[in-house]
Amino acid sequence: MVTTDISQLNGECSTWRNTLRDQRSQFTSLKEKLQLLSLNLQDQKSLQDLEHLQNQFYIQLINIHDLKHAIREHEQIASWEINRNGQVSDATWSAHEELHDQYENLQHHLKNVQTEFKHFATVLQ
Repeated sequence: MVTTDISQLNGECSTWRNTLRDQRSQFTSLKEKLQLLSLNLQDQKSLQDLEHLQNQFYIQLINIHDLKHAIREHEQIASWEINRNGQVSDATWSAHEELHDQYENLQHHLKNVQTEFKHFATVLQ
C-alpha cells in the first residue's frame, strides 16, 4: 500500500512537471506569435488587448516556473521522508493535495489565456 502511494505521488509529480514543461514551450511560442501579430497594430483597443496578453504571458510563464519549482521541492521532501522513515508524512500528503489544487487552478488560467489569444488572433485576421 505504501509503495503504491509513493508511486502515485511520484507519478503525479512527474506528470505535472512534464505538462508544465510542455505548456511553457507553448506559451513561449504564443508569445512569439503575439509579437508578430503586434507589428501592424494601430488602434487603441487592439493595443490594449495586446498589452493585456503580453502581461498574461509574462505572468503565466512565471507561474509555470514557480509551480514546477514547488513540485520539485515537494518531490525532494517526499524522497527524504521515504529514505528516513520509509513513508511520506501526512503533512507531505496534505502539501501534495495543495499542489494538485494549484496545478488545476493554473491549468484553468492557462486555458483562459490561450482562449483569449485565439480570439485576439482571429479578430485581427
